[in-house]
Amino acid sequence: MRFAVIQFPGSNCDRDCVHALQVLGQEARLVWHQETRLDSGEGVILPGGFSYGDYLRCGAIARFSPILPAVKAAAERGEVVVGICNGFQILCEAGLLPGALTRNEGLHFRCETAYLRVETPASRFTSHFATGQTLSVPIAHGEGCYRADPEILQELEAEQRVLFRYCNAEGQVVPEANPNGSSHHIAGICNAGRNVLGMMPHPERCCEVEMGGTDGRGILLGAAGIGRKI
Repeated sequence: MRFAVIQFPGSNCDRDCVHALQVLGQEARLVWHQETRLDSGEGVILPGGFSYGDYLRCGAIARFSPILPAVKAAAERGEVVVGICNGFQILCEAGLLPGALTRNEGLHFRCETAYLRVETPASRFTSHFATGQTLSVPIAHGEGCYRADPEILQELEAEQRVLFRYCNAEGQVVPEANPNGSSHHIAGICNAGRNVLGMMPHPERCCEVEMGGTDGRGILLGAAGIGRKI
């Protein structure tokens, strides 16, 4: 499968995403934010970084980039769209996912390895995993605290759209395992159509043994439609 990795001014994980996808045997191309079209049939990745310097708030300016209407159109026709870290923030700002990402509780930038519990295999992004499986995935963010209105959180839980939740190494969802104070320990969610994923942790940083782990491989392979399809 081919992916378009969107580059914004301030993106710094764009080439990481391209490399990880190529390691996994997928095609990937960089698309500058001023472009206005995407090819039919290709997936889209909004990478991590600090788009537009995180001015106003994370993702608030990127939502107005010329490429965003094409990203929205891709999502609406069922193409895969993945937002990682800053990309997750952009997806929320653009209305492709509900809620918002706010400053971490404690106001510290957190750069470390986090543990994630897979909440359901019922999405292409989690189809390589079992319910309750624990993954080790790096994080690096200062505004990763997921917030949403209570009715939105209830909807996400009822529809099994919370795909990843912060946990400890044993898979227990406990307060000390939540690095940013996210509501319901949420680390990643999908849209109602289950083709748009937003997550704060960085799967592209753990796709090779040489990088210290491979737990991100299943997420990106699932995004590419390799493995069990949902």
